[in-house]
This record gives sequence, structure tokens and C-alpha cells, in this order.
Amino acid sequence: MRCGDLSLAIQAVQHIRRMRGGAQGQLMLGSDGHPYVVKFQNNPQHMRVLANEYLASKLALAAGLTVPDVDIVEVGEWLVENTPDLEMDLGRSHERCAPGLHFGSRFMGGLMPGQVVDFLPEEFLLSIKNLGEFAGILALDKWTGNANGRQAVYVRTSRERKYRAVFIDFGYCFHAGDWKFEDAPLRGVFYRNDVYREITGWDAFEPWLTRIETMPAETVWEAARDIPPQWYGGNQDDLEALVDKLLKRRSCIRERIEEFGKSDRKPFPKWDSRAGTAARVLWQPEQKGSTIGNRVM
Repeated sequence: MRCGDLSLAIQAVQHIRRMRGGAQGQLMLGSDGHPYVVKFQNNPQHMRVLANEYLASKLALAAGLTVPDVDIVEVGEWLVENTPDLEMDLGRSHERCAPGLHFGSRFMGGLMPGQVVDFLPEEFLLSIKNLGEFAGILALDKWTGNANGRQAVYVRTSRERKYRAVFIDFGYCFHAGDWKFEDAPLRGVFYRNDVYREITGWDAFEPWLTRIETMPAETVWEAARDIPPQWYGGNQDDLEALVDKLLKRRSCIRERIEEFGKSDRKPFPKWDSRAGTAARVLWQPEQKGSTIGNRVM
């Protein structure tokens, strides 16, 4: 996909139902046979949350974290005009969902009831297959300056007894529509300390933390180049500035995690203080040669 190429976008062919959440996403069936949670350009939060979702999801996938596959979904005028539920509730008024290119996140667990849930009691939460990934997604949320709490759903097949966490909702990374970074210890973290209880040191954040800290700049630029310009008003300078800042932030992720660890939440009760300060990953800026438009990185 390059800059929202219509010929490569997934076509929405059927509306299924509304989804909860501030962006008022819609569950829709794609032309590839998969259901997608579609967030529209004219959502009540901000147009840029689509770009945020796409970029942060791609970075999470590159780090090996469990997130849904994402794509660009085209919703045609006919489908909008003939589907009454495709509208935005703006409080005092309603607005039809805009046709065009929108963000699509693969709906996890399929459409069978009971295969995906958004809450687990403590005894089930602590036994999920990938509990350790909450440390990895914390590193990513601190990197991307997620201004919202960490969201997850829990998925299992009909033959499985245990759930696995799937991390969703990256719209408030980069401070939503502001595209800036305002770090605070309790931003971008999961609301329950249970998931951090067994973290004893920096080893718990591996391999994800090192993958993020050493992620090639080209990987980040590649994901940014695929974002349709409509999702950020076509202002390429703003997108390039965002990526530049993001790349520089790789060296301070551990500091942001330490600030959370020292907060009143006390999320890491088993942290081994004898381990000392965090080992820093030494990296050198990549050689120039990555481009977006006419820009040379």
C-alpha cells in the first residue's frame, strides 16, 4: 500500500454493527472475507487518530507484540447511503459517516459469541498465555507517548482453555490529534497492577524493549509512508516531524518506565533494586537514505 492506493484498499462490503468507544468505530465485513473494526475520518475524536492507529499498530507488530492486523478500508458512498447505522453521534446532532479511505483493524476472535471478551477476573487474567507482553506493550506505549490507558481484549478459540491478550486502540498515541509528546508516569499504562506484579527487572521487558530501541529507522519510515495523506490533512512536514521525534525517543524509553515504577501506583513490587539502573542500549543513527516524499532521512 502506498499513500492510500485505492486499488489496494480492502473494500467494505457489509455493515455488521456499531462498536463501543469514543471513535465510534463500526464492525464491517471486508472484501477479503475478514471482519474489521473501521474507524472513520470524521470520527468525533480527531482525523489523525486513524494515522496514529495505523503507525503505532505497525510498530507494535514490528516489535513482535500481539496486536490485530491493520489495513486501509474503503467504504463506498452506496454503502453509507444505504446503511442507517453508519453515522456519528455528535451529541446535539448526527452526521453520516464519510465515504472514502478509513482505518481498519482486524476483528479478533471471529464473530462467534464468547471467543473475545474485554474483561477477565483476576484469576483468569493472571493465567493468560501472554501475560508477560504487558511489559512489552508498556514499553511501546511509553515510546509513542500514549495519552490514554492501555486497552486490551482477550481471545481464545473454541478448543482453547486459556485466553491471550490482544492489544488494541492506539488512537491516543502521539497525544491524539496534537502529534506531540507529553510524558506522565501514569499515562499509557494498564489500569490494573496485576499484570505487572511479576516484573522483577529489565529482563521482563525482553525481547520487546530491545527490539524497539534498536528498531531500524527505515521500519518506522516505511509504516509512515503507507498512511493515506487524507488522515493527516496532507501535511507531510508534520508527519516527518512526528517520525523524527519518535526515532529520537528510542533512547529514553527506560527512563519513562522507571518513572512509572517509582510512581504511587507501585506497579513493580518484586523489582530487584540490587540490579541497579537500567542498562542503556547504545545505538548509532542509521545512515541517511530513507525518504518520505522528497525528504532524505
